[in-house]
Parts: sequence; structure tokens; C-alpha cells
Amino acid sequence: MKTTFNIAALFFIVFSLQSCSLISAAGFSSQGQPTKEVKSKLTSTTANSAVNVDHSEWSILLKKHVNNEGFVDYKGFKSDKLKLDDYLKMLSEKEPTNDWSVQELLAYYINLYNAATVKLIVENYPLKSIKDIDGAWTKGRVTIGSKELSLGGIENGILRKMNEPRIHFAINCASISCPKLMNEAYTAAKINEQLDTATKEFINSDKNDISPSNPKLSSIFDWYQKDFKVNGKQDVIGFINQYSKTKINTGATITYKDYNWSLNEQK
Repeated sequence: MKTTFNIAALFFIVFSLQSCSLISAAGFSSQGQPTKEVKSKLTSTTANSAVNVDHSEWSILLKKHVNNEGFVDYKGFKSDKLKLDDYLKMLSEKEPTNDWSVQELLAYYINLYNAATVKLIVENYPLKSIKDIDGAWTKGRVTIGSKELSLGGIENGILRKMNEPRIHFAINCASISCPKLMNEAYTAAKINEQLDTATKEFINSDKNDISPSNPKLSSIFDWYQKDFKVNGKQDVIGFINQYSKTKINTGATITYKDYNWSLNEQK
């Protein structure tokens, strides 16, 4: 009886440790990374941070390999893999702290997510979808200092905790239905304007079919609906109406479009 109890206890401990590791990798933990909240309307500035990160190398790569529609030349990125690796190595060595401003942190984590996603595709290219890669979002593969974060960890454990819902239109998951990958790096000097542009472009694009009474929205607004707030309260329609050319009636029935996970590759 005692042996059976000990085996059961050991199994429980092992299962718990595995579960904790999975939860951490999947993004429910920031793994100690600073996650400052946007307390009021975000402004663009480099004046309030101990560090100003230079993202110009990422901008050069994006302008070279991403077109204005956000489609990506992954073959081109593959030929520039060493430059991509150098940029990610530079980010890894920066190691954000609480002395960084919220603007610097947002720009850093958004660029880190996008560059790491491009690297993930390049390392597995050719492929039809990011979903063909085992553990694309859950495996620790993004280095910050001595830590290995998952893409899910950066999105859910860090960026979503910063109280800036527009990040959902800035990070790119290498798929057709994702918000487009901008062909310039995010920077603290332009972060508010860049997030506004990304949000307006996505909401008013064919990723949504917006009408006053029968809106068909991207599944992003379903998966992350609690992030979209107006005056501190969850309000998907109210959030969209701040950016949409066509306004949705309050109380309209929302349906959600199927998500196309095909690779966002230039043809």
C-alpha cells in the first residue's frame, strides 16, 4: 500500500513539473521579463528610457524582403540568415530591465517576436504553414540573456500583460490571416503611430467584413476578445469603431471568419 502511494505521489510530482514547464513555455509566465503596463494614452518617445535599442538592421532586412502588402520573401531571408541571426543575437544580449521605458519594451518585444518568427520559418523552409512546425509557439526557442522563451511566452506572458491591445496587429504569425508584417522595425520614437497604422490597416482590410449589423470579424477578435477594451471594459465593437471606416451598430451579432494559416509568402 505504501509503495503504491509513493508511486502515485511520484507520478503526481512528475506530472506537475511537466505541466508547469508546458504552461511556462506556452506563455502564461513572463519568466521574469519586465512587463510595464501602458497606463494612459501611449506617446512615442525615446527620452524616458535608460536604453534606446537600435533596430535599424531589422528595418533594412524588412525593407529588402517584405513588400507593401506584408508578404514575405522567405527565400531572400534565407540568403540573409546570418544578418537575421546577428540582429537576434544583439537583442538577446540587451536583456530588458525595468529601467527601460514602456515604449522601448513594446518595440523590443514586437521586433523580437517578428524576427524570431521569420527565423523559425527560414529554418524550416520550404513549408506550407507555420502550424506544420512542431511546437511553433510552445517550445523555448527565443533567447534573452540566459533564458529561452517561446513565441507564446512573448505574446501571452509579456506583450498581452502590457495593456496595449494594438500589439495584436503588430506581431505576425507568418500566415495569410495574420496582420501584415510591416516593412520597417517598430521603434520607441514612432511606436504609437506605428501601432495606430497597423491597427487601422488590419481592421479596414479584407481580414474583416465590416457592416453595421452583420460584421464578420477576424478570429483574432474572438481569441483575444477580453483584451479589447473601451474605458476599461471589454468592448470589441467599441474598440473596432475607433478605427473602422464603417461603424458597427452597438449590439450587432458578430460572426468570426475562418483563419487561413497558409504561409504569407510572396508569390
